[in-house]
Amino acid sequence: MTTTAPDQALASSGGVEPADLVAAARALQPLVRESAAANEAAGRLVDAVDDALHEARLYGMWTPRELGGAECDPLSSLEIVQTLAAADPSTAWVHMAASLAIGTGGAYLQDAAVKEMFSGERLPVVAGQGTRPGTAKTDGDGFRLSGDWSFASGIKHSQWIHTLGIIEETGEPRIFVLPVEKAELIETWDVMGLKATGSIDYKIRDVFVPETFTHLGPVEEGRRGGWIFKLGIMHFALIGHSGWALGVARRMLDDLSEQVRGKAGRAGSMAESTRFHAIYGELEARYHAARAFVYEVWREATATLENGGELDSDQRTRLRLALYNATWTAEAISVEVYKAAGTSALRTGAMQQYFRDMHAGTQHVTSAPHVLEGCGKFLAGLAPDHTWLYMNLVPKG
Repeated sequence: MTTTAPDQALASSGGVEPADLVAAARALQPLVRESAAANEAAGRLVDAVDDALHEARLYGMWTPRELGGAECDPLSSLEIVQTLAAADPSTAWVHMAASLAIGTGGAYLQDAAVKEMFSGERLPVVAGQGTRPGTAKTDGDGFRLSGDWSFASGIKHSQWIHTLGIIEETGEPRIFVLPVEKAELIETWDVMGLKATGSIDYKIRDVFVPETFTHLGPVEEGRRGGWIFKLGIMHFALIGHSGWALGVARRMLDDLSEQVRGKAGRAGSMAESTRFHAIYGELEARYHAARAFVYEVWREATATLENGGELDSDQRTRLRLALYNATWTAEAISVEVYKAAGTSALRTGAMQQYFRDMHAGTQHVTSAPHVLEGCGKFLAGLAPDHTWLYMNLVPKG
């Protein structure tokens, strides 16, 4: 793996350790919790939260160390995202989406792009959409990009857009990175949950993007940084969404148990209900089983990559299945918590917000039905010559 270090302010600041970011996420929990309602009302993270993520260098979770990031391993990353999600789901969602786009840009883009983007005192915030592609036409030493995209989580905090396009002449999928002011932002985020992610639409029309500000979409080899960048964009997303689902589920279980304990001794309290005891015990079992599956597959993936190997199709399948299972386990937990909490969950407050946010999160492409179908097909031995392209099981080659 080649390593380059453009001359810039962030490079001279040095990287941070993954353990430091885990500790920073825990330290920020009170502020993030207190700001959750204000975030939702604003339709974006309030400045205090965004500034705190910068100051704690949490946006650098997956940024190469030479650019001031931490290059967090998968297990540390899971802990960070879970911790933030247990304080506010929208904050965790924006953080993981931005961390992915910042880090992969820092690892996969050419030196000229990285030097321009990473020249400030803070890490640049990068946001956009990497699934539904636009189109790009070759034009000299770059491309003319056009398209319409949705779900640009965190774009209201960003200086740069990262977005997928297909090159018309070759059919090659590439990620294009361009200043956010080159796009038209469209206020469309009128939604049930995850309101503070500000995941609005945007459109780009015939904007020139230099080739140096693009990279292959499914790339799994970094120009800078260590083994973590052999994951590629999609596997960073799997880590983030797995941690998010586990963090949301954990918070809902904890809030429910706190509510029930607070009403112990009152007439009709669930604290003495054997049915509640059984339901809660089953939910805890489902949560811990889902968490164990996620950590099992990511420990194995980490060992493979640390030792110089590459993820095989079986590992790629189980990483996707673990996320799918975590998401829908968390959804099931949210439904049971909502029912058990009674009118407390109906009213404005954290429990209602978490219920809404969890159901918004289930609509992400990483937990769509076709992902489970692909996992089942592969694990049943019905697709031996297949592998994964993003979230689709496809023939090799």
